[in-house]
Amino acid sequence: MSRPDNAFTRLVGIRHPLIQAPMAGGATTPQLVAAVSNAGALGSFAAATLAPAAIREGVARVRELTERPFNVNLFILDDPAPSEEEVAQAQARLDPLRAELGLPPGGRPARFCEDNRAQIETVLELAPPVVSFTFGILDAATVARFHAAGCLVMGTATTVAEARAWQAVGADLVCAQGCEAGGHRGSFLGDPQQSCIGLMALLPQMVAAVNIPVVAAGGLMDGRSIAASLLLGAQAAQLGTAFLCCPESGIPAIWKEAILAAGDDSTRLTRAFSGRHARGITNDFMRRFTSMEDQVLAYPVQNALTGDIRQAAVRQGRSEYLSLWAGQGAAMARPLPAAELVCLLMEELAACRG
Repeated sequence: MSRPDNAFTRLVGIRHPLIQAPMAGGATTPQLVAAVSNAGALGSFAAATLAPAAIREGVARVRELTERPFNVNLFILDDPAPSEEEVAQAQARLDPLRAELGLPPGGRPARFCEDNRAQIETVLELAPPVVSFTFGILDAATVARFHAAGCLVMGTATTVAEARAWQAVGADLVCAQGCEAGGHRGSFLGDPQQSCIGLMALLPQMVAAVNIPVVAAGGLMDGRSIAASLLLGAQAAQLGTAFLCCPESGIPAIWKEAILAAGDDSTRLTRAFSGRHARGITNDFMRRFTSMEDQVLAYPVQNALTGDIRQAAVRQGRSEYLSLWAGQGAAMARPLPAAELVCLLMEELAACRG
């Protein structure tokens, strides 16, 4: 069991120094979030790709299923404005894949992402116990508004400079995202490639640089890795891929199968699917775009352009066309109910602590 002197658990009001990562794309269902929170950890609802009405519906469902603290996560995005020529060229690169799936050629989407400011205002209105952000940084005034609403604020950082920036605007917590992490990189300052720092190197440097609790994330799959993170100064560990194969997870079966079949070298970073560096299980889509990644339009434009391809891949059971986000520890995934997994992780952590 977790120790009572942990700054994170005291601050958040939970038993265990463990967060289930927010994973967009339907993975973090209200059932998963609530199961984790009810087990004494912090469940996280990924709202980044949802319209305000869907955010309200999802948070309401979480609150029906748990009275314990939970987190709601958003991206921080600017409205994209690609030219017609840029979109046409991007779609031309994608149309051969559409043809293989029996889809018509791609056009210009009606929109590239949800209104980020409307999403933020919606989450402010809902005032969950914890809010977290990635892809950018809030201004101090918005952080203060969340505090006034009773929310704790956690920012994602991939470098010490990003962690310091979050502390400067008043964040209560910062999540150190190592390059081992599955899904999208949270980098927002400097060169994304240079910001790809391993968690065990990043974590002690970040802990030394800020005065707010640091949460470790990236490739963590069991109690041993949680113990290692706490030993290096983290106050909690955030695990994502570890929860993707839980029955409460909303990802399609072909994604779960790919994780359970993964090896230690099965993942790599790519911009092919979304236009932002993200780690997933290597497949044909990634390989075919290797030589074209520098031409891919930035997130969220590419993400919107590939949406029909990824949806068709799920319908047709074609994992070679799907973004199979997963961290470097994917081979250690265990397909357990979420509450059982939380208990097992805490038992493993206790065994490491002696």
